[in-house]
Amino acid sequence: MARNKLSETKIKAITKPGIYSDGDGLYIRVQQGGSKNWVFVWRRGSKRNEIGLGGYGQGTAPISLALAREKAEAVRSQLARGEDPRSAKKEAKPKTFKDCMEDLIKARESGWRNTKHADQWRMTLRDYAKPLHDLPIADIVIGDVKDCLMLHWTERPETADRLRSRIQAVIDYGIAHEWRTAGNPARWKGLLEKVMPARQKLTRGHHKALPYRSAPAVVAKLRKSAGISSRMVEFLILNGNRTGEVRGAVWPEFDLKAKVWTIPKERMKKFREHRVPLTDRALDILNEMLGRATGDLVFEGEKEGAPISETMMTKALRAASDDKTITLHGMRSTFRDWAGDCTDHAREVIEGALAHVEGDATEQAYRRSDALEKRRALMTDWQKYLSPPVDHM
Repeated sequence: MARNKLSETKIKAITKPGIYSDGDGLYIRVQQGGSKNWVFVWRRGSKRNEIGLGGYGQGTAPISLALAREKAEAVRSQLARGEDPRSAKKEAKPKTFKDCMEDLIKARESGWRNTKHADQWRMTLRDYAKPLHDLPIADIVIGDVKDCLMLHWTERPETADRLRSRIQAVIDYGIAHEWRTAGNPARWKGLLEKVMPARQKLTRGHHKALPYRSAPAVVAKLRKSAGISSRMVEFLILNGNRTGEVRGAVWPEFDLKAKVWTIPKERMKKFREHRVPLTDRALDILNEMLGRATGDLVFEGEKEGAPISETMMTKALRAASDDKTITLHGMRSTFRDWAGDCTDHAREVIEGALAHVEGDATEQAYRRSDALEKRRALMTDWQKYLSPPVDHM
């Protein structure tokens, strides 16, 4: 029988439900609703046998025509050896949620623009979805997902919402690979929305900030702590950084002699290289970290080669404050409020310190050419404001 009858163009044009042959046992089945799935069909005597090879153009891991042909060839090889492909599938160790989670992250990480996004995915699923890790992906039910989400549903609604979405993506990955035949119990619409308590209104886009008059006291407490998390948070506050910029910082980015930290565009939100003028206190922190360094990562966690988690940084910040709701990102607003209310520094200098890109190309080019030293003066004033002894109340 001829092979390779289909093409990607032909497959995409098929809308009529039915089963269409690519040759030598490989078929694509088009369902009434439009979904398409690969199957391999063979006969032993008069008995017809069929095995699924995955979905086409759907889910988080669609099976392309080329991959379907590879899978079909593997089935043909098993049949030639007298093996039953279905038996091998049944005897395989059941895929767990953790197996699917790791496979999905590996498949997606090449498409993530910066390390922060990848780290958030890993941390959320590794830490918050832990109750699901050892469960076979095929056996997870809505009660399992609900119990996992309830641990964060009330106190951290934004975290719970991201967690639910990522759990759904992992289970979708298992469904796409036919490790699960049931529906997705992490789906919100029409499913979890009916059994979960009403959510607090999400504050996406808003990060609780600390009043700038309280910032010196918080920094003073951070300095009394010997933990690396506290050093990271103080460094973040001093420079007005985003969390991922500090967590991903590596030594080759720093010119300690010139007192400049150059953050590559891949780790910046606006995908533009950003130079940070380092104050004396920031340099003190870097020199302290240099004495502990075992690799390129400036702020290394307990696991070699891995940064300290955002969760640990948040804990350090809140331990130093009476307000247990403030956020790391909110400290950028704290700096912005202080600079606007208490200094005469130009607005564009302040926005430049926060790596906010404003104005047309001409304005942006001008700022890049002369703003570094102006920003250094601004950050030096900020360091002085934060430095004890403090009496700003």
